[in-house]
Amino acid sequence: MAAATTRPLPPASDPTGERVAVIGAGYVGLTTAVGFAHLGHDVVCADIDPDKVAALAAGQVTHHEPGVADLLAAGLASGRLRFVHGAPAAVGGARFVYLCLPTPMLGDGRPDVSALLDVADEVGALLEPEAVVVNKSTVPVGAHRLVGERLGRGDVAVVSNPEFLREGQAVRDFFHPDRIVVGADDPDVAIAVAGLFSSLSCPVVATDPVSAETIKYAANAFLATKLSFVNSLASVCEVVGADAADVLVGIGSDPRIGHDFLRPGPGWGGSCFPKDVAALLHLAGDAGFDFALLRAVIDANAAHFDRVAAKVLAAGDPASSGLDIGAPLRVAAWGLTFKAETDDLRQSPALEILGRLAAAGADVRVYDPVIDAHRLAAHAPDLDVEVVADPYAACAGADVLVVLTEWDEFRHVDLAKVADVLGARRVVDTRNVLDRQALVRLGFRADNVGGR
Repeated sequence: MAAATTRPLPPASDPTGERVAVIGAGYVGLTTAVGFAHLGHDVVCADIDPDKVAALAAGQVTHHEPGVADLLAAGLASGRLRFVHGAPAAVGGARFVYLCLPTPMLGDGRPDVSALLDVADEVGALLEPEAVVVNKSTVPVGAHRLVGERLGRGDVAVVSNPEFLREGQAVRDFFHPDRIVVGADDPDVAIAVAGLFSSLSCPVVATDPVSAETIKYAANAFLATKLSFVNSLASVCEVVGADAADVLVGIGSDPRIGHDFLRPGPGWGGSCFPKDVAALLHLAGDAGFDFALLRAVIDANAAHFDRVAAKVLAAGDPASSGLDIGAPLRVAAWGLTFKAETDDLRQSPALEILGRLAAAGADVRVYDPVIDAHRLAAHAPDLDVEVVADPYAACAGADVLVVLTEWDEFRHVDLAKVADVLGARRVVDTRNVLDRQALVRLGFRADNVGGR
C-alpha cells in the first residue's frame, strides 16, 4: 500500500471556540479531542480509566497513532485541552458533548450500546440547558432516540456526527475530511455542529439522524464488499493465469470503479469493518430485508483467510521441499496489527491467518514493530505463536516467511540477511511490500495474492 500523502494541519485557531466535552479517550475520542483543541475549542476529555487519564494529562499518548502526540502536547500547553476521570466531571459548562464510546459486536453481530446508554444515564441531569449531545461512536440506526430517552431531557438535542477516521491516518482524516455528516432533526442544531469544523474545507452532508447513522454503516459495508470482490478476483487470476495487478489497474482506470480499495491482501478486518457489516446485516434482517449480499461478503472474507493460510502451508510444504517431513512447518510472520501505523489488534487478518497456521500444526514465530508478547497474550491468549523482537529473529531457520501487515519497516529490511537466516528461501507477501525483483535475484520462491 502506498504511503499516505502528507498534508499540513490547518493553523491553530485562537481560543475563542466552543466548550466541548469528549467522552471516551480511545482511538476516536482522543483524536477528536486533540483535533478540536487545535481548532480553537475548549475541550475536556473524559475516560473511565484513571491510569489513562493520568497518562494523557501528563502528555503520554496511550495508543499508537501518528501525529496525536504533538497535538496532545500543544493542546495541554495552550490550556485548551484537559483530561478528567468520568463523564460527569466533563459535561458541566459544555455546549457540545461528544460520545466517543466503544460499541463492540455482540455474539449475534449486533452492536453493544451499553456504554453509550450508561453514560447517558450518568450525565442526563448534569447537562447544560440546550446542550447538544453528539453520537460520534458507530451506533445502530435509531440510537439517537435511545440516547435521548435515557438522557430524559426535552431541552437537549441528540445528533449523529459519524466518524470516518482511518486508524494510522486519523489526524490527517480529522483535518482533511472528505465530508462532514451531521444528522439532526433541527436544522439549526445541524448548523451549530457543522460550525465546530468551520475552519476546515470540506462538504457538509446535513440530514436526519437515521440517515446519518445509516451512512456510516453503509460506507464501511461497501468498502468491505469491494475488498472481498478484489480478493476473490485475485484468487480467480491465480487459477486462470492472469496477473491481478494488471487486471486491477485495468478495471480501476474506469472512473466508475476507481483505483481506491483495489489492492488484494490477506483479507479485511479491524475495529470497524467486521462489526459494521454484521450490524447492517442484522439491521436489515430486523426490518424484514434479507441482505444476502452482505452475508456473502462475510463468507468470502473468511474463505480468503483460509486460502491465504493454505498458500503459506503450500509454500513450505515439506513433501515438495526436501525438508524433514517429521518436523512441523516453521513459519516466520511479519505483522500482527490489522494495518500499518496502528497498534490495534481487533479482528486483525494477521491473527486470523496465524490462528489457522497454528491450528494446522505450524510452529510460528512473529514480529511486529509495535506489539510485544505481553500485548498479544492479553488480546489473544489462545493464539499459539512466539513473538520476537526483530524481523530477522522471526526468520531464523524458518521454512517460509509470510508478510501480513504493510509496515513501512518491512520495505527496508536487508533481504540478503533475510535470505541468509531463513531455513528456506520462500516468501508469501500478502501485502506486496517487498521488492519482488530483489527476492528473485536472491533465489527466493516468492508468492503474493493474485500474482502469477
